Amino acid sequence: MANTSPRGTAEADVADGAGGTGAPHTFTESIRARDDAALLALLRARPDLATPSPSTLRSLAARASSRTALERALAHADARTLQVLEAVVALAGNGPVSPDDVRHAVGADDVPAADGGAPDAGSLVERVLDDALAAALLWDAGAPGRPDLRPAPGLDDVLGPHPAGLGPSRPAERPLTSGEEVRGTLANLPRGGREVLDALAWGPPIGLVPAPGTTARDAVDALVDARLLLRTDARHVALPRDVGLALRGGRTHRSAEVAPPRPEGRAVPQEAADAEAASAALELVRRVDLLVAAWDDTAPPVLRSGGLGVRDLRRTAQALGSDEADAAFVVELAAAAGVVADDGDAPPSYRPTTVADAWEAMDDADRWALLASAWAGSRRTPWLVGSRDEKGNLRAPLSGDLHRGWVPRLRRHVLQVLAAQPGTALDVAAVMAVLRWHAPRTVPPEQAVEGLLAEAGLLGVTGAGALSAPGTAVLAHLSDAGPAGLAEAMRAALPPEVDEVLLQGDLTGIVPGRPSQALATLLDRSADVESRGAATTVRFSPASVTRALDHGTTADELLDALAQRSRVPVPQPLEYLVRDTARRHESLRVGSAGSYVRAADPTVLAGLAVDPRLAHLGLVRLAPTVLAASVPAAELHAALRERGLLSAVEGPDGRVLSTRMRRPPRLDRAGRDARRRPAAEPEPTTDDARAHLVARLRAADAGDETAVDRLAGAHRARPSSGTNGTGTNGAGTTRANGSRGTTTPGRALTPEPGDALATLHDALRDGRLVWIEMVGASGTLERRALKPLRLDGGRLRALDPAREAELTVAVHRIASVEPADG
Repeated sequence: MANTSPRGTAEADVADGAGGTGAPHTFTESIRARDDAALLALLRARPDLATPSPSTLRSLAARASSRTALERALAHADARTLQVLEAVVALAGNGPVSPDDVRHAVGADDVPAADGGAPDAGSLVERVLDDALAAALLWDAGAPGRPDLRPAPGLDDVLGPHPAGLGPSRPAERPLTSGEEVRGTLANLPRGGREVLDALAWGPPIGLVPAPGTTARDAVDALVDARLLLRTDARHVALPRDVGLALRGGRTHRSAEVAPPRPEGRAVPQEAADAEAASAALELVRRVDLLVAAWDDTAPPVLRSGGLGVRDLRRTAQALGSDEADAAFVVELAAAAGVVADDGDAPPSYRPTTVADAWEAMDDADRWALLASAWAGSRRTPWLVGSRDEKGNLRAPLSGDLHRGWVPRLRRHVLQVLAAQPGTALDVAAVMAVLRWHAPRTVPPEQAVEGLLAEAGLLGVTGAGALSAPGTAVLAHLSDAGPAGLAEAMRAALPPEVDEVLLQGDLTGIVPGRPSQALATLLDRSADVESRGAATTVRFSPASVTRALDHGTTADELLDALAQRSRVPVPQPLEYLVRDTARRHESLRVGSAGSYVRAADPTVLAGLAVDPRLAHLGLVRLAPTVLAASVPAAELHAALRERGLLSAVEGPDGRVLSTRMRRPPRLDRAGRDARRRPAAEPEPTTDDARAHLVARLRAADAGDETAVDRLAGAHRARPSSGTNGTGTNGAGTTRANGSRGTTTPGRALTPEPGDALATLHDALRDGRLVWIEMVGASGTLERRALKPLRLDGGRLRALDPAREAELTVAVHRIASVEPADG
């Protein structure tokens, strides 16, 4: 096992206080004894320790052993890591703990060797130990060659009061550590004693005391008298940790969870998965097309609280031909891809964007790649649409309440579970079982996993429940910076394109396969789909032909385009339909104008419509005294002023309006729009930044003495106050003998809060007294010799030996901490 606390210098030997043995006495000393490479490994494993930057190595050690940092470090630890850490916590205190002890405790020695050259269970346990030592979750208090693994301070509190289901440690009396002693003690117990111990052996270790006068109560009382059980209160007993280990044969866990489970699933051939995925992808792309068309015609309004209203969602679902849940996903995905967005008008509404214009020129694979890339990075939760929030309000699509920062990470984990068993369709329960092994302390909501699997099926990331080849590309995209390879992966899975349509005399047409982009665009504009499948059937009607004419296509152009893609001539009924519809379509013309200019004298407007310098205005003569323009009124007004024509801007009622131009937004000093808040600069997380931090910590920690060491030395150098009298504290003030607190307004305080916390953690570990200066009720400093008992939640619980009483102090009221005189 690698040693993460190398001791290669004389400075380290002096610092650890071990007389040159190379064994650190405390967790803080083990952090200080690390070389630069080990400190870098710690910051890589736990990057939160570097933000904000610690001032000293003792501050780094205090932060690494704080409850918040330990909770964060264990949040995503897998079951194997938690087993190893629980084993070390359970075994610590009964003598040195070696890697062999840990392997035996978790049961790794009983796991058969894996096939295919995979590492055995023992090697995996040692790998976990190395990682835990590098991450400062464990530290080695042994000399080189004689490891003594110990948990980081506070780790036992984070793991809970009963690690691995074992009970509390026994108080000061001699523990029973061997199975022979336990069995010998059980030989003289009344009937039922062994059954009681067996019921508590594998946890939970807390039992309810039976009613008096029963055989079970007699057995429990006898076990308490034999020190095999501990009374915790009048109604409960606990199985001591050493007895539990003896009953388990030295094991902390029934079985070693050295590898994630491989749940059974339905076998799916890769070809079938890719075919199903391609079909789902084409359907999704088609629905986004329908969404763009529907919102182009009728833009739904934005709710006052944000999002899409219930009626608009129902109307959108009808336009897409889907249920409301699938429609909500399509809407959210299109918005994430930038195809639709809030237009920002007053009142606001949702409309297609310029991305929708580029969308029309893409083929199916590129369109899917755009959607898949947006889905991979999306933090939205469409599966929550229709549920209610804490206030009882209904969650709407595109509302801000659907944003969750953990979604991309969970999406990656779900796809990794599917990728670990290729060719296998896994249901929600199977995926949850694997995710529960990877992060037992932060198991994701089952609803979220179910929602992500449903989205993966709609998107074509999975096919028939198994990960598809395009889905594998999406998983790779989740780890890389760009979407390269997405379109190619989908293009390989899609069926070949066809560019022909079989036109028939009943005004229908059949596309024998997946239509090309050009053919699909032509048919979308000129026909309606009647059925889809291996072949697509379309029908031409006056309404569909009118739609093509509305796009600017003439009757001859439409008939020529159909003739080029048909093996047979265009049927006569279809030709009659197209020409008759075009004749009626052209009989009435409607145009648009952005502004107009009118004059009382027609000669004033003479020549303006044909002036090449005004061609960009799009001037059209409507009457001798009226010209229409395609530009807004302000632009037309400015152009006429530049040509020397004095004009006024009028409103709908004919009154003259103010033409004062709106001032552009102010810019900040950097030349940016002041209304736009600049993005916050990210914290440096590169290895260079970590190396710089390590160098600074090493410089601050130069020399053998730490800040607390110097404080202790200064304290020992002060004149002694005696055992019963009083004396000066070295700053010109007096203090009592420890039995009463007095004020010391002139003392120098601990330089760094991290040093004070580090000293408290060391005192907690070693059970030592410390001098603590705290702000009293009157606002002055009180100095007491206290024995720390617990440090948690920003509060210190300590024992005052002189007063024989406990007290609780808020950490922010502690001004300084010093080791007490030995």
